Amino acid sequence: MSSPTLPSLEDIESAAAVVAGAMPPTPQYAWPLIARRLGTEAWIKHENHTPTGAFKVRGGLVYLDGLKRTQPACPGIVSATRGNHGQSLAFAARRVGIPVTIVVPRGNSLEKNAAMRAFGAELVEHGDDFSESAEHATRLSVERGLHRVPSFHADLVRGVATYWLEFFRAVPALDLVFVPIGLGSGLCGALAARAALGRRGRLKIVGVVSAHARAYALSIAAGRTVDAPVSTRLADGMAVRVADPAALALMLGEVDGVVEVDDDAVARAMKALYVDTHNVAEGAGAASLAAAMQWARERPGGLGGQRVGLTLCGANVDHDAFAAVLRDTRLD
Repeated sequence: MSSPTLPSLEDIESAAAVVAGAMPPTPQYAWPLIARRLGTEAWIKHENHTPTGAFKVRGGLVYLDGLKRTQPACPGIVSATRGNHGQSLAFAARRVGIPVTIVVPRGNSLEKNAAMRAFGAELVEHGDDFSESAEHATRLSVERGLHRVPSFHADLVRGVATYWLEFFRAVPALDLVFVPIGLGSGLCGALAARAALGRRGRLKIVGVVSAHARAYALSIAAGRTVDAPVSTRLADGMAVRVADPAALALMLGEVDGVVEVDDDAVARAMKALYVDTHNVAEGAGAASLAAAMQWARERPGGLGGQRVGLTLCGANVDHDAFAAVLRDTRLD
């Protein structure tokens, strides 16, 4: 089996044409209060402004476009998610007329569940974590004769890479970018866009994981997949117990480091984003800023005047959880 490769500029631009049929480019802003907080110029790419409130809609659009063209008689799709991947597939599948079944773990975000149903998904609750839900989705694909959509795939990466291409073209002088790692499409998309634009060596890309879900940090350090327990209560978009081998293969030798942020750091960044920009971020959506704040505070020289790129990659947080973050005076 050949090793996975990052999509080319032509690959990403063809994906961008598909995405453009459903949504405009998202904005990027240099918020002055965020710059003051970090001690340097910082730009935020607002993927919270997509039709599903998160970046993954781009991957869903590209994947379903390809599926509809290659399998026009597809009877339906099934996948597993903690929320944003499922919303992406439901949104995209409805556009091409393919039924969608989504498996979520028990105790999943009620509001993400409601959003997936509103986009037309049949929702199945099974398992205590994402990995158990993914195993059940595979069983359902066999039992029901459905197309099994993975959580990591070349078409998903191509779609996600379109937002990084937008960002890197809009702000070409970025020095350092922080990218949250869920199952890996976000980070791989950033690496792909950097390579496609010829900016290896000039732009550093640092991955961000939850300190309570360390599978990718451990796997990147070891150079092989390493499983790790998940205990994050806030960053469900990064709550991955098992690293995807294909995603890891693309990251190794390309990513310029990994930062681990705990739930308090994530909550502090969620609150900072609301106070400084009046944008809502879910836990994983705030992880990029959390990492930058931690870097600025703990590293000698802080961010050292670098031009920093951040991603607010998702806004789908339950209102009770977000209200608790805003009320927490420890985070001020």
